Amino acid sequence: MRSHKRYVGLVVLFFVVYHVSASVTHYSIPEELKEGSVVANLATDLSLDVKTLNKRKMRVDIIANKKYLDVNKETGELYVVEKIDREYICNTKLSLSCYIKLEATLENPLRIFNIELEILDMNDNAPQFRRDAIHLDISESTPTGERFSLSNAVDPDVGSNSVKTYHLSESDHFEIEVQTGRDGSKFADLILKKALDREQQAVHHLILTAVDGGTPARSGTASIIVHVLDTNDNAPTFDRESYNIKLMENSPIGSIVVHLNATDLDEGSNSDVMYSYSLYTPEKTQQTFNLNPSSGEITVKGVLNYEDFKIYHMEVIAADRGANSLTGQCNIKIIIEDMNDNHPEISIKSFQSPINENIKLDTVIAVVSVSDEDSGDNGVVDLHIPDNMPFKLRESSDNYYELVVSEPLDREKVPEYDITFTVTDRGSPPLSDNETMTLELLDVNDNVPQFPQSFYTIRVLENNAPGALLSSLTAFDPDLHENQYLVYFIIEKEIANTSMSMLFSINPENGNLYALKTFDYEIEKDFLFHIEARDSGSPPLSSNVTVHIVIVDQNDNAPVIVSPWRAHGSVVEEKIPRSTDKGSLVAKVIALDTDSVHNSRITYLFLQVTDATLFSLDQYNGEIRTMRMFSYRDPRHQRLVVVAKDNGQPALSATVTIKLSTVETAVKAYSDMTEVPLEYDIFSDLNLYLVIGLGSVSFLLLITILVTIVLKCQKPNPSKAAPPSRNSVISERNSTIADSTLVSNDAYWYSLFLAETRKGKMVVRQPAPKGSRYIVSSLPRSTGVSETSGSAASTLQVRYVL
Repeated sequence: MRSHKRYVGLVVLFFVVYHVSASVTHYSIPEELKEGSVVANLATDLSLDVKTLNKRKMRVDIIANKKYLDVNKETGELYVVEKIDREYICNTKLSLSCYIKLEATLENPLRIFNIELEILDMNDNAPQFRRDAIHLDISESTPTGERFSLSNAVDPDVGSNSVKTYHLSESDHFEIEVQTGRDGSKFADLILKKALDREQQAVHHLILTAVDGGTPARSGTASIIVHVLDTNDNAPTFDRESYNIKLMENSPIGSIVVHLNATDLDEGSNSDVMYSYSLYTPEKTQQTFNLNPSSGEITVKGVLNYEDFKIYHMEVIAADRGANSLTGQCNIKIIIEDMNDNHPEISIKSFQSPINENIKLDTVIAVVSVSDEDSGDNGVVDLHIPDNMPFKLRESSDNYYELVVSEPLDREKVPEYDITFTVTDRGSPPLSDNETMTLELLDVNDNVPQFPQSFYTIRVLENNAPGALLSSLTAFDPDLHENQYLVYFIIEKEIANTSMSMLFSINPENGNLYALKTFDYEIEKDFLFHIEARDSGSPPLSSNVTVHIVIVDQNDNAPVIVSPWRAHGSVVEEKIPRSTDKGSLVAKVIALDTDSVHNSRITYLFLQVTDATLFSLDQYNGEIRTMRMFSYRDPRHQRLVVVAKDNGQPALSATVTIKLSTVETAVKAYSDMTEVPLEYDIFSDLNLYLVIGLGSVSFLLLITILVTIVLKCQKPNPSKAAPPSRNSVISERNSTIADSTLVSNDAYWYSLFLAETRKGKMVVRQPAPKGSRYIVSSLPRSTGVSETSGSAASTLQVRYVL
């Protein structure tokens, strides 16, 4: 009962059963049924017992097709095993009907039933064109109304589901007309409704759409590409109808005059343009200018001369290469312009060289003329010289110029000038010419010699060899020739009646300075003089430099023992009380060194001493003092040898031997060789004596200077008075402190105040040169000087003579 209801429902919804004959059973189903769909109940339709179907091995065979259907042996229902595509099974449109033949077979007893299953079409396929793009070539000269067949669309469906009509996209030039074939198929013709113009639109793109009659309708599209074929319907056209061209004369052959351009809107050979002269172009023009037939370029072929031919006329034709050649033309006018083809010329009429460097300003040194054969602005010329020169141009008359000096000249800065005269016309482009002249400057003695330094300090070691080179004082003069040759002089100056030329010599050619004598630091410590450098110009110029000669000390003087005094190197004998206390001053050794401060620094040492525990010696001031009191064991005579050593390198020294004798009672000790008793307590206050000594030396120096000035002012005439002897003393006065004495260059007096006692003063006069001998004498004190003790006093004098 359930199977029967399902069968009835299927018959109502999907198919109708036809009974043609008793031997063939007919069914109809639509294509594309789902798998498992029931087509019919064969058991019911064939009056079979459902219960026996399985036992009788019921089966369904499809003739010449795949097994799309099968039978359910339990229910006797025929159902779909695989989807059925009508267009696949029946791929021909000769018949609108499509059938599948089946055989239902049962055994025991064998029975065979013929079944026909009609497959009904559904609109499951859209129309499709054989090609996606349809290309058409249509000449632009095709008349309107012309038809062009289009390939039709194909739809596998049949009946109303097949192609029904066509549509064309919107177009101003085309439309379609749908036609029906004898077999009922639909196709479309493309119709030209408006004339084509390739120059406006060369390609047209259209869309053709095919629509079937199904519900819902399906469609398919194809592109129609119409290529418009060209026809020679356009003549070549020049960019301009006429040309006015200005061309300079003497333009080189091959120069481009103009590049003509004619365009043809056609394509292919219809647009290829050829250029040529028309019959109206003069022969002279064709001989002067060349026309390229392919490019339309006009170039210069002959010589252009403004004076021969000023204007050229030509007519050029442009023709295409179409079957029916079309042409265009243009007119060209070439105007020849005058060219600045003549260079200006320059002529030097007068040029003065060489000239003196001190030439006056505004002096004319050259006259120049200029000219140009051109006319107008091309013939107007300008003359100029470089800006960085001390000269200027002054126009004297038409095209004549004078070169004058505008700034002072200096040969030492610029010895010569290369003056370039440049003449330029006012043409376009301007032409120019130039000429260069060399102006030499003659030297004038306008530069004084120059020393590298304004002050020279030269250090000379004493005891130098006569003729030794001290320094080279070289000056420079930037002038030339004789103005540059220098001669060196020592400016004369006397020092202590001695001229500088007696002490120094300078080479007049190279400025080498030499010493003419051996210098002694203890006599002369420095010299200050001037050296002059004079050129050989006329008038000569000169300059001078200050030279300071500094004599450098050598340790060439040994210390001299001046206290205690002794004669001819004898032993100094002194007597002291035996009761002398500890620390008492026994004696004081004083030595002098005429070297410089550094070399004259004296140090005192014991060289020999009888008893080292009895006496001490101060190494700086030379004081000998007792270290203890005398005892009865000490010998009566003590021998002390003191060495005075200076600070030079190597050190020099002097010794003195003092023989001390002790006495029981206090006695007054006197020097054996003097008239003045010398007490040892005079050195108790050394600092005071040094101050007094320094003041005395200063006073003596002042007296010496005053005496020297007086002597110079009162110098006797050599004819009336004999010159002083080499070692004579000019003046000498006895006083409490001995005078400094003016002497010759070979000797001099030097006084030093040593000590002052209650009874008198001791003065030492000592010569500076080494190796001299000395004499000791006493000088009486003047009666005009007050005495500190009331006793007769005297001055101890030591004279050194060369």
